[in-house]
Amino acid sequence: MTSIALKSFVGLRQASLEKPHLTSQAKPSSIINPRKLRVIASKSAPKLTNRNLRVAVIGGGPAGGAAADTLAKGGVETYLIERKMDNCKPCGGAIPLCMVGEFDLPLDIIDRRVTRMKMISPSNVAVDIGQTLKPHEYIGMVRREVLDAYLRDRAKASGAEVINGLFLKMDVPRDGVSPYVLHYTGYDGKAGGVGEKRTLEVDAVIGADGANSRVAKGIGAGDYDYAIAFQERIKIPDDKMVYYENLAEMYVGDDVSPDFYGWVFPKSDHVAVGTGTVTHKGDIKKFQLATRNRAKDKILGGKIIRVEAHPIPEHPRPRRLLGRVALVGDAAGYVTKCSGEGIYFAAKSGRMCAEAIIEGSENGKRMVDEGDLRKYLEKWDKTYWPTYKVLDVLQKVFYRSNPAREAFVEMCADEYVQKMTFDSYLYKTVAPGSPLQDLKLAVNTIGSLVRANALRREMDKLSV
Repeated sequence: MTSIALKSFVGLRQASLEKPHLTSQAKPSSIINPRKLRVIASKSAPKLTNRNLRVAVIGGGPAGGAAADTLAKGGVETYLIERKMDNCKPCGGAIPLCMVGEFDLPLDIIDRRVTRMKMISPSNVAVDIGQTLKPHEYIGMVRREVLDAYLRDRAKASGAEVINGLFLKMDVPRDGVSPYVLHYTGYDGKAGGVGEKRTLEVDAVIGADGANSRVAKGIGAGDYDYAIAFQERIKIPDDKMVYYENLAEMYVGDDVSPDFYGWVFPKSDHVAVGTGTVTHKGDIKKFQLATRNRAKDKILGGKIIRVEAHPIPEHPRPRRLLGRVALVGDAAGYVTKCSGEGIYFAAKSGRMCAEAIIEGSENGKRMVDEGDLRKYLEKWDKTYWPTYKVLDVLQKVFYRSNPAREAFVEMCADEYVQKMTFDSYLYKTVAPGSPLQDLKLAVNTIGSLVRANALRREMDKLSV
């Protein structure tokens, strides 16, 4: 079981079933590949007369921005509703290299190109990670307020109507052709205003409104476990910022989180220091203090310039689709355990859902039904479900105790593990491995876990 889990771990992602999108703002139609978005609309789906399909995207994060951009380029009348246009989600902000090309992101929105990482154990043993990276490879660090705004602006440029509003609820039609009536408070970009109650009729809805999704509540999607992420942005002296120029740190231990990790990630002119937990939410500030203490020598003299907290989903919702309403991103629960990665999967799910709507509606010319949207879920689950299951197992194995975390950090020192993990993370494909190296890795991992269990037993004796 351990060797199987580790084999899946070092090859974190299954190969995508589609080629990377090489979109260009100069050629907005290039995202619509006629061979891929072939006509598959149901014969019973009525053609729309004198108008195109209308879709509302609720939420303007990576999932919503990617969905709205894709829909608008695909001939769909698109509305994107977002309340906080300057939202700063407490997010580490790491994106894989493949996302830069796949989503045609400009390099100037990437604050830092991380080429080195330190994984730091409960006993403060630090392992340097990154020596296997090629010269052009890096992990991008972004600020969510910058990335999200860029994706929304691009959707607007593609033809989507971006509405500054707070989604309240929706009236669900009783048949397959009548519109959904959305109720929202419109603000027209005015800060601090009371807003105006408005309605909007649409044919389909994409819920990209985060962990506290009102769209999810509207379709009875069910609850899920969630983590609380807490993050402080700290402006540190310039001489100390040099240390974090291309370096990120991850701390593990019961002191920083009983079930996750603490982080120090570099941003444009400051660092983001944070942690998260599912099981001990009431102690989140204590864990945050411990994370700062673990990094205190490197952030000494820093000034906290922003404090952020937000719920993060821990697994997909029981229901992600009902009728002509689908959930994507955090609203659907697409954040990986163990690593906590969510930005890429949010944007990817938004795009995949939008593509399913474009295909089913013949580029906005026909009504869609639940079967059309279900194709997005089937494709998503086939491509990424194994990733979530494997990382769930790894979190339970390696985050369950400090000795297990020590074993995890020890394993990360292996150059083969680093190469396979980085290749899989950066490109979201299964990296081909060496059978001999895989066997060696499995043996070493078992040895680390055996030592961890022995250490835990000794620690248990001392605590009696």
